[in-house]
Amino acid sequence: MKRARKLAGGRAPSCGRESRFPACPAIRTAPRVPDGRLPAHIEVSGMLRAVEAAGGFATVLRKGEKTGGVILVLTMECGRDTCLWERMPQLDGRRIYSITRRQDDENPHEFAEYMQRRRGQDPDSWIIELDVTNPERFIAESAG
Repeated sequence: MKRARKLAGGRAPSCGRESRFPACPAIRTAPRVPDGRLPAHIEVSGMLRAVEAAGGFATVLRKGEKTGGVILVLTMECGRDTCLWERMPQLDGRRIYSITRRQDDENPHEFAEYMQRRRGQDPDSWIIELDVTNPERFIAESAG
C-alpha cells in the first residue's frame, strides 16, 4: 500500500489547506438575516432533522425564500390534532412561535381554506409538516 507523500512544506496532500474540498462555507459562516436570526432554510433543516432523529416524520410542503421567508409549521401527533404555528413579533422585540390556527375535526375544509389564503398572502413563506409525539417541544427548541 502506498503512503501519501508529504509536500515540500511538510504537510500531507489531504490537509485542509491544500485540499480540493475545503470545509463547507455554510457551516463556517452561516449568513444571518439583518435582525440576527438564522436564515430560514437552515432553521427548517434543523427542525426536520430533529424530528426525524426523534422517530417522527417531517417534510417540506412548500419551499419559501431561502434567507428570510416566514416559516409556517403544521404540527400533528399520529395524523391528528393539527395546529398551525407561526413566529409572531412580541412587544419586547422577540419573535416566538404561537398557534395561529387549530384544525376543527368537524370542519377540516375551513383549515385547508385558511392555508390556501395564507399561501396567497405570502408567496415567500415556508410550510413544513411535523408529525411526532409531543410536537410542541420542537417548536420550543427552535424558538431560541
